[in-house]
Amino acid sequence: MVRITFIGHSAFKIDGEAGSILIDPFITGNPSAKVSDLKVDDILVSHAHGDHLGDSIEISRKTGAKITAIFELANYCGEKGVKAQGVNIGGKVPFDWGNAYWLPAAHSSGTPDGKYGGEPASILVNIDGKSIYHAGDTGLHYDMKMIGGFYKPEIALLPIGGFYTMGIPEAVEAARWLEVKKVIPMHYNTFPAIKSDPEEFKAEINSIGKECIVLNPGESIEI
Repeated sequence: MVRITFIGHSAFKIDGEAGSILIDPFITGNPSAKVSDLKVDDILVSHAHGDHLGDSIEISRKTGAKITAIFELANYCGEKGVKAQGVNIGGKVPFDWGNAYWLPAAHSSGTPDGKYGGEPASILVNIDGKSIYHAGDTGLHYDMKMIGGFYKPEIALLPIGGFYTMGIPEAVEAARWLEVKKVIPMHYNTFPAIKSDPEEFKAEINSIGKECIVLNPGESIEI
């Protein structure tokens, strides 16, 4: 059994039998964040923007959890005195709890102090026999068809807020291309610019025969 907890914005905690993962832990400065347990083994980061890198460095310092991110971003984290390993697009990284791939995303990536953060990425997590795709910040892109056809994720975490990422229509199409069974919306309503209605998204996803699970910050599901 795998537990997925929505922290808020694009931040998730994933707990499996052999370990716990944080993805894009934007907590400080996130008005919607709700988190009670930050005991983790690994921190996975999709790209360098402050609302995704978030509290990764501080959490790594407190817990000793290693940060895994695209090479340039991992170097940036390492310069801050924490454990980090760099990967690149298409790379498969083994962990005690399973493995993860860093895959394409259509976005940009710069650190909070203006340094180049490497390529933006999406992350496919394989844990306890479950395959979970975190799209990162992205517009709709045709690589999602490849990801669905080749990597075959079961559940997708998709941005729906528009403005900086996909909006609802594009995220619905992404769910089709990814061929997933379940979808969780993310990256919406944190700030006025990304205001979006998750219930509208849920209705659209249900209409194409997939299950949409809307989680409030702090809520979890088990798969």
